[in-house]
Amino acid sequence: MQKFLIKNITIVNDGKSLPGDVLIDNGRIEKIGSNINTNGSVTEINGENKFLLPGVIDDQVHFREPGLTHKANIYTESKAAVAGGVTSFMEMPNTIPNTLTQELLEEKYTIGANTSLANYSFFMGTGNDNSDEVLKTNDKRKDVCGIKIFMGSSTGNMLVDNYLTLDKIFSESEVLIATHCENERIIRENLERVKAENRPLTAADHPIIRDDINCFESSFAAVQLAKKHNTRLHILHISTAKELQLFTNMIPLKDKRITTEVCVHHLHFTSDDYARLGNLIKCNPAIKAPFNKEALWDAMLDDRLDIIATDHAPHTWAEKDEPYEKAHAGLPLVQHSLSLMLHYVKQGKISIEKVVEKMSHAVAECFQIENRGYIREGYFADLVIVDMNAPTTVNKSNILYKCGWSPLEDFTFPASITHTFVNGNLVYGNGVWDESNKGMRLRFDRD
Repeated sequence: MQKFLIKNITIVNDGKSLPGDVLIDNGRIEKIGSNINTNGSVTEINGENKFLLPGVIDDQVHFREPGLTHKANIYTESKAAVAGGVTSFMEMPNTIPNTLTQELLEEKYTIGANTSLANYSFFMGTGNDNSDEVLKTNDKRKDVCGIKIFMGSSTGNMLVDNYLTLDKIFSESEVLIATHCENERIIRENLERVKAENRPLTAADHPIIRDDINCFESSFAAVQLAKKHNTRLHILHISTAKELQLFTNMIPLKDKRITTEVCVHHLHFTSDDYARLGNLIKCNPAIKAPFNKEALWDAMLDDRLDIIATDHAPHTWAEKDEPYEKAHAGLPLVQHSLSLMLHYVKQGKISIEKVVEKMSHAVAECFQIENRGYIREGYFADLVIVDMNAPTTVNKSNILYKCGWSPLEDFTFPASITHTFVNGNLVYGNGVWDESNKGMRLRFDRD
């Protein structure tokens, strides 16, 4: 395996940004220091005026394989992820077939091992009638990121609305439960009320139909179940100011039993953007009124919200270019999430140290990932080099998503991701790819 020495770079880690060198050998960070010298063959990278970050860990993506590969697949989306500085991902079970058995779960791991350029883990899926199968994940708690429950915004058997099923899994799971929290009854009532106005529906109706009350009621129910059973609960993509009262920053993340995630699109877009982007920013839960965005920023910065992720969910242009009710919900974002947050670093809204905390450190802590998420000697060398003074503009020619579009097209980021290392391999460097090594299955430090 090639040996690398990154020289004279600003290392962003553990809340500090300090100059130094980093030696990478045998897939791991061998040494961190000043004026590191080596004997033998080493590839040296000049890091002057650049920043070294731990690779981003995205805890919520939809890479669409198996069964929906006309939209995306694990290879294409992991390549887009690596180009954007994302070195590890956790992928969701609403593929076709739904990941509702342990056998189907392992089949996805096989696809990941064969095709993913980034490190990977896959959630076990929950239906109304597979609780015994779901709870077999307890025996894989060191090998599987968690159990996913759609408490809303899913269809068929993946919409889990059977209280007995929910209670059983919350009471018996020994691994993290991640939930999509929306209340389908409230959504249906809102939809009927809007339809009664006898006018064409547009994307601007989305946050009215999928409102803050529906999100709060579902998140509240999940929190109550978790408190009842002392469950390790992680609520995905918080989108409303109203939900924030459910969460605390009064205890350290490592001691929290209930944690939360906010997604980059809820930190960037508001309902004002539907007029310009329409169905391109239709997603579940919906992007809502501007005051929610500001409340989410405040809660993320003061640690009531623990993690920043994407909920990367690609659809074809044709699937988006339908009338509102038929247009698919979801945005492709994994290539641009770190760049978007670095945009806000440049604006002074967040520090680069806080970005690293929320996109790398906190994810590793929340999921108890072994030897990743930090720049530490002995840890896997999942590393990203960033040039904060090299603007890049999103356009069709540099979008790597299989779907070929982005809601951020024509947006200029102030920074560039120049190099991405995955397990010590320089997979992406200044536009040059080395795909000879695949990512690794994430492992979890759970008793």
